[in-house]
Amino acid sequence: MTPTKSSPGLEGSAPVRRRTVIASLAAAGTALSGGCLRRLRTLTGWESPDRLSLRIKTLPSDVDPYAQAIARRLADWYRTVGIDARVVPMAAEALLRGVLVDHEFDVFVARVPREFRTPDALYSLLHSKQTAASGWQNPFGFANLEVDERLETQRHAAGRRRREAIEELQRLIARTQPFTVIAFPDEIRAGRQDRFSNSKAVDLGRPLGYLALRSGIDGSPPGDRSGEPDRQPGRLRVVTTDGRVTETLNPLAVQFRRDGVLTDLLYDSLGYATEDGRVHPWLAASWTFDADGDRPIARIRLRDDLTWHDGEPMTAGDVAFTYAFLADTSDEETGDGPVPVPRYRGRTDLVTGAHVLDRRTLDLEFVECDRTVAARAFTVPTLPKHVWARRTDPVSAGGLGPVTEALVTDNVPPVGSGPLAFVRNTPRESVTFERFDEHFLVRGDVPDHLSALAGGPAFDRLTVRVARSDVMAVETVVSDQAELTVTPVRAEAAPRIARSNVLDLLVDRSSRYYFVGYNARRSSLSNPRFRSALAHLVDKSHLVETVFDGYARAATSPFADTDRVPPDLEWAGRDRVTPFLGTDGTLDVGRARDAFRDAGYRFEDGKLLES
Repeated sequence: MTPTKSSPGLEGSAPVRRRTVIASLAAAGTALSGGCLRRLRTLTGWESPDRLSLRIKTLPSDVDPYAQAIARRLADWYRTVGIDARVVPMAAEALLRGVLVDHEFDVFVARVPREFRTPDALYSLLHSKQTAASGWQNPFGFANLEVDERLETQRHAAGRRRREAIEELQRLIARTQPFTVIAFPDEIRAGRQDRFSNSKAVDLGRPLGYLALRSGIDGSPPGDRSGEPDRQPGRLRVVTTDGRVTETLNPLAVQFRRDGVLTDLLYDSLGYATEDGRVHPWLAASWTFDADGDRPIARIRLRDDLTWHDGEPMTAGDVAFTYAFLADTSDEETGDGPVPVPRYRGRTDLVTGAHVLDRRTLDLEFVECDRTVAARAFTVPTLPKHVWARRTDPVSAGGLGPVTEALVTDNVPPVGSGPLAFVRNTPRESVTFERFDEHFLVRGDVPDHLSALAGGPAFDRLTVRVARSDVMAVETVVSDQAELTVTPVRAEAAPRIARSNVLDLLVDRSSRYYFVGYNARRSSLSNPRFRSALAHLVDKSHLVETVFDGYARAATSPFADTDRVPPDLEWAGRDRVTPFLGTDGTLDVGRARDAFRDAGYRFEDGKLLES
């Protein structure tokens, strides 16, 4: 063909034909539906289709191998169905910043913090008014009026009405999938057989477990079975794979950490929560609730002669300061607005005022809520005013937004009031604590519900050493350089522990589940039908067997294995709401793609396209 001025070669002919087609489309007017018009726009080059892409953020395998393995399996399933998926491993601080502060993510895999096991914890995790907050305040950007209504009801109601609201809330979560519960892992540890008489009976995932450890089977204290210098009477040596505990002892720290067991032993709270969610007095000798309309008021009486680790007396003024400080860690005179502590915001938001009556007595005022819900606020760490009041200056912290020194300080040495006090640390190597003899447990000043802990820890010194891997952590205990692994080890270490003739395999049922979180601020992920279709791609039973080696329990509800779960959400070998669309980890691609088509999506050449 001879080129012309209007079509200079083959490259120039396409625009002429495209204009002709577009003119024909315009003449067709409203005869075209939106979907047809979109496809015709694509054919003409006016609009090109975009393949749907999801980036899955999580921790690297050396920090959390389970989360990494779940994320990689998710990516495989997503790619199989036609989604462009990629796993993005991130350092702990970067993951926190991206997900919980900047909300820059599509999907993330993590393990829920310990405090989110109670129903009211879902208020901060899911209520739509929390979408603009940072931390674990609705990081999903999820908004659902029915969920909000049930969250409000469970906060205000009691008895049967509250129970029904919690059950319906679980059903709504299962249907709308702001996050997908995967499984509750077992926590596996190694302990020396000859050190403790009750190591298999206590929960080492909670601080009270360490306080409840009793002396070795021969009646001697931990570490008192040889003349070795490092095995002095009354000393407990443990090993961890998380070296951050040797660097940061800040109970308010925004760093994404595995747990806060050791900082919880440094800092006391007014009360402590048991596995069933009930709160019992700890620093408080007692509390009583009165009511001002529907807003509870609690009168709190502290124990006698409470002391900080530095010798300063603890008073009701420290408690009142704590609640004000957790709500706003900034200097009020700066006028920059409040800077709350993200980690405890779901609990401190319940408190509207604190009024000191005398050195041992104060009143706490609450928002409109049931007294069971209000008691959650008693479980935050109590801070010494003379230490933390100086940490109000704004600081720059790598894109974390407005923060103060209180949120990022290493807090070494820490000054708490707990049963353990800081001695020394060598960053990334070890940290040592000693029993605080002025603690009320050590003094024996305990009520009946704490009688098993009277006298305080069965050890007078605790040394935490850092190992580079789970294998090294177990070998440290085998070689008698430690009595216990304090952080859980992965399931693949269990056979090594079980075969040892000097170790006990310690397995605790964890209440902290792994989940997949979705960013509902993103176009496709804002659609609950799309999120539900993603949930159908997850074979939870397969993950339990292949990722956790059977040391986990698959689940549909965040309250699995409690009496709060309605029968229709109980695990029955499969997820009854979003069952896996396949068998034994292998997707039925046809059925899976039909689920996305039903949600309003389409495929082209096997690729899922943006709607």
